[in-house]
Amino acid sequence: MCAVPVAPVQAQTPGEQIDLSFWKLTLPIDANSDGKVDEIKVRELQKYSHPDFFYVDEHGFVVFAAPNKAATTATSTNARSELRQMFRGKNTSIGTHEPKNNFAIKAHRRAKRFADVGGQLEATLRVLNVPARARYPDKEPAFSVVIGQIHALKDGHLVRSGSGFGYGNEPLKIFYKKWPEHETGSVFWTYERNLATDDPDRTDIAYPVWGNSWDNPEDPGDNGIALGQVFNYNINVHGNTMSLTFRTHDPSQTVTYEIDLSNNVDAYGNVDEKDNPNGYAGEAFYFRAGAYNQCSPKDDPSFRYPACAGTGDWDTDKANGDYVAVAFRRITMTRSVARDQ
Repeated sequence: MCAVPVAPVQAQTPGEQIDLSFWKLTLPIDANSDGKVDEIKVRELQKYSHPDFFYVDEHGFVVFAAPNKAATTATSTNARSELRQMFRGKNTSIGTHEPKNNFAIKAHRRAKRFADVGGQLEATLRVLNVPARARYPDKEPAFSVVIGQIHALKDGHLVRSGSGFGYGNEPLKIFYKKWPEHETGSVFWTYERNLATDDPDRTDIAYPVWGNSWDNPEDPGDNGIALGQVFNYNINVHGNTMSLTFRTHDPSQTVTYEIDLSNNVDAYGNVDEKDNPNGYAGEAFYFRAGAYNQCSPKDDPSFRYPACAGTGDWDTDKANGDYVAVAFRRITMTRSVARDQ
C-alpha cells in the first residue's frame, strides 16, 4: 500500500489545494429547502468547504463524501459530492448546456463550435469508504462509488430530431467497488451503449483495471486496491479516441485502454452490433470527478437499485458506514495530447 504523505502546508479549503476555476460542485443536500440538490457555482467554490461532504483532510487531500440516502439530482436516485466541468469559468453569459461550456470529439459535424475538441482529466486519489449494506448485494452497483466520468449532455431537441443522440448517456464511468468481506476492492470502468433510455440494450459494458469488474464477487486479493491506497487515472480524449491510463506506485501495475467514441467498436476491438453505429459522434460532453455514490437506497427490480441501507441522517449513516468517501490529492484538466506524446 502507498504511504499517504502529509501536506507540508495545510490548505484550509479545497480551492487552495486543487484548482477549481473551471468546476462547479453538486452536494448531497438541500440546505435551502427548495426541492433541488444544492450546487456551488464556480465563483463561490473557490473559497467553499463543507465539514461533512467537501473538505481538506489532515493529509492535504480534498475529501468528497455522500451518504446512501440523501438529496439527489432530479434524474438520479444516487447521491453525490461531485465536480462538474465548466469551461466558461465565471462567465455566466455562457449557458451551462451551450457548446462553449462543453467539448465534443472530432467526428462531431459542428466540433468547432465547442469550447474544445477533446480534453484531458487526471486525478490522484484514494477511496476511504464504500457502503457495506445492501438488500440486494448481487446487483452490480452495490458497494461501489464512481470516481470519474465523461457525461454526454441530455438534449431533448436532439433526441426528437431522430439523430440518435442527446440521451445524456455516459461513455465513461470509473468505479471502485469493494465487497464487505474482502480486504481489497476492484477498479474498473464502464462504457454505456449510446441508446435511448427505454432501449433494453442500453447498458454499461464493464472493463477491469485492478481486481474484477462489478459482477464478479470473487476476492481480488493482491490484485485489488485497498481502501486508503493511492492510485491515479488519466482520461485523454484526443480526436475521436478516448485513451485511459491507470497507475499505482508500482509501474508494473499500469493498465491502459483505448476506444474510438465515433463508432461501435468496443475497447477490445470487436464490433458491438447492439450499440449506436456512430457511437457518441454527435454528443456534447463534460468531465466529472468526485464521489458519486452508486449504492442507491431505492428498492426496485432494475439492476440499478441495490436498496442500500440509510436513514437520511448523516451522523447515523456515517456511524453505520452507509456512505462513500473519496480523497483526491490532485485533479487537473488540460488539453488533450496525441497518443505518442
